[in-house]
Amino acid sequence: MIRIGIGGWNFAPWRGVFYPEGLPQRRELEYASRALSSIEINATYYGSQKPVSFQKWHDETPDDFVFAVKGPRFATNRRVLAEAGDSIARFLDSGVTRLAAKLGPINWQFAETKAFDTADFGAFLTLLPDSHDGLPLRHAIEARHASFACDTAATLCRDRNIALIRACDGKFPEIDLDTADFAYLRLMGTTDLPQGYPDAALDDWARQAREIARGRDLYLYVISGEKPRNPAAALALIERLS
Repeated sequence: MIRIGIGGWNFAPWRGVFYPEGLPQRRELEYASRALSSIEINATYYGSQKPVSFQKWHDETPDDFVFAVKGPRFATNRRVLAEAGDSIARFLDSGVTRLAAKLGPINWQFAETKAFDTADFGAFLTLLPDSHDGLPLRHAIEARHASFACDTAATLCRDRNIALIRACDGKFPEIDLDTADFAYLRLMGTTDLPQGYPDAALDDWARQAREIARGRDLYLYVISGEKPRNPAAALALIERLS
């Protein structure tokens, strides 16, 4: 299964471009979830969301839709990752499992200054449960420091079936290591072209997506870069892969 989407759904420059003129803002998730196959929720990184919000997002989207969800920065932006247990528990108890089968991978994003430390990183991974409220969980690590591009980090993740996110076309190191039975890509280099990328680049990403998804799920999000063009790039990839 290949899931392709964008980050969030409320962004004013998408109105009248991605979203039809006159579409009420309250219906933007409904529209986006029928054009795309996944969305990465970023609001959870910055603060807690209410259980009723997760339930609302679940109810407004199609049965086969999936959300990726960012874990809270309070768990990842800390000197000692091994002390993040309480923050992780609060997040998992916040209502995120109201997404039920629509809950895809949880993205634990580290600061770009956070370097790899074997013991501390390993301890953090043990804090990530395989399930919560009876719901299986998939975890992914977005490391933004080049020191994570090593065999030791890959082995620690592989032992727990945790993906290392591949951040592409941006300012962060591109860590391309297979560590789980799913893959998670973030394309971060869109420009002000109509579809965000040249046709040749979109063709190449579609080819790579097919190769990566052989025998496993792929979650691919067009994030950052020239953000107004991200939905067009995601739609162009969906078209190529349909």
